[in-house]
Amino acid sequence: METGDEPAVAEHEANRSATRLGEVASDYELLVVVEPRNVALTALKGAVMVGIIVTALLGNALVIASVRRHRKLRVPTNRYVVSLAAADFLVAVCAMTFNASVELSGGRWLFGAIMCDLWNSLDVYFSTASILHLCCISVDRYYAIVRPLEYPAIMRTVTVSAMLASAWCLPALISFIPIFMGWYTTQRQLDFLKEHPQVCAFVVNRPYAIMSSLVSFWIPGVVMIIMYCKIYKEAVRQRAALSRASSSTVLSSAVHARRASGGSRHHSRTSHQLLLHPSDASDYGRPPLSYRASAAELNVENACFHSSSFSRQFEKAILPQHENVEKEIIILRNCLIFNILHLRNLMVN
Repeated sequence: METGDEPAVAEHEANRSATRLGEVASDYELLVVVEPRNVALTALKGAVMVGIIVTALLGNALVIASVRRHRKLRVPTNRYVVSLAAADFLVAVCAMTFNASVELSGGRWLFGAIMCDLWNSLDVYFSTASILHLCCISVDRYYAIVRPLEYPAIMRTVTVSAMLASAWCLPALISFIPIFMGWYTTQRQLDFLKEHPQVCAFVVNRPYAIMSSLVSFWIPGVVMIIMYCKIYKEAVRQRAALSRASSSTVLSSAVHARRASGGSRHHSRTSHQLLLHPSDASDYGRPPLSYRASAAELNVENACFHSSSFSRQFEKAILPQHENVEKEIIILRNCLIFNILHLRNLMVN
């Protein structure tokens, strides 16, 4: 009885497996069936993809070569940039090239099941590493701008190396291990891939989708948003502080200039009052000779003071413009002294 039932059970299980694989195949009918393609459209798509890949390779290679060539660029901050460029370079080599082959072959995978798992692993690994590098750069910029005094103590060589090591090691936990162990998808998908090696579809289950999205998107995204929001607030605060400082500087300069101009006007009025002439006392009668001599001496002193101050201002104004300024200043001083002495002799006589 039991022996007779065994073939029926085996046949029933085989039918169930065939039905299940048939359902899976129907889901990927567009991937398996090769439809006629437009040659011109395929050539245009290939040219665009090749251009994107070559641009990514050359751009990231130039970044790495620039930092390596110029010694001034070899600073701890640029280590993040070089590591990010290396990750993007490997994305272009290991992920974009295989993706281009799939797109240009009409959705067919040409390299076998093992290479399919390797391509999916490299794609997830280098893409996640690139995102984690962006997160590390945001943290570095936060300490450099918001906490500049703590930056040299925190971002040392050991800290930078640890952050870069974590950016390269963490993606392996969601790429190579779960993909090669078969944890990333359902058993139905694994059976389908074994039966159809020409298909390389990356279909994930719910636990892997949650874990990989947290590591490669949500956590780095939240960290970057928080860091750059704080950087923006600090930039706004520093801009307001600089505006207040510049306004106060302009105001103090204006006040100082006004005070200086007021003092010079007061000094000129006082000096003008002190520049007496013997004829000023004609309304009160002829002054004695002593008063005339005192007025003359006072006029000479004020004239000497104005001549010296004028010569100093003349030096400041002329020095940047002429080559033989010293000779001109000496000649001008001699002329002023001669005029002052001549004026004194006239008043005394």
